[in-house]
Amino acid sequence: MTAPLTPEDETAALLEAGRLLFARDCRFIIGAAGLAQVPGDALPEVAFAGRSNVGKSSLVNALTGRKTLAKASNTPGRTRQLNFFNLGGRLCLADLPGYGYARASKSEIRIWTELTRSYLKGRASLRRACLLIDARHGIKDSDRDAMKLMDDAAVVYQVVLTKCDKIKAGALTHMEEKTAAEISTRVAAHPEIIATSARSGQGIPDLRAALAALAASPEFG
Repeated sequence: MTAPLTPEDETAALLEAGRLLFARDCRFIIGAAGLAQVPGDALPEVAFAGRSNVGKSSLVNALTGRKTLAKASNTPGRTRQLNFFNLGGRLCLADLPGYGYARASKSEIRIWTELTRSYLKGRASLRRACLLIDARHGIKDSDRDAMKLMDDAAVVYQVVLTKCDKIKAGALTHMEEKTAAEISTRVAAHPEIIATSARSGQGIPDLRAALAALAASPEFG
């Protein structure tokens, strides 16, 4: 009879599953400027959402270990479409347009917002949205708008703090506690917050493990 796994063994197994999944080939599928261009939903899907310049593209690159898979930029508002990636035939990653960019025109903001809203409400394969929050600034009103959108669409979202290498440990702990208190009142928020840094690699294995649990089995397809 096999002995049950210890919590440490279970954690190690989850981390290894995440490492193996994100070591697989990841390829760009399409940049969709409208719902008609959104690819089929045969795979489980994870979306990455957040304010402009919060580090979505950098995080996708860090997760997959590829520096230029998603085009990162210091210019807010660069991502203006839904960018889709196929991760080893087991998981689809969707990089959503950044929100909260003040210099965008009202018509651009309306188009991006409606595209994102329609995607979130109509994507049956969407297993989770990672809502990225800059650890230096915390939750802003535009993030609360995004949370309400996902609450209304019944899309489970998990807060991922980014750029955690840029603040001190004590400040990060305070930010995690403050963020946890706020999302505790949200109906679709996942309770676990993951603190990450695309630059240092902090939290990347943990996020890989969390997303690997949502992926299709290795025998899929």
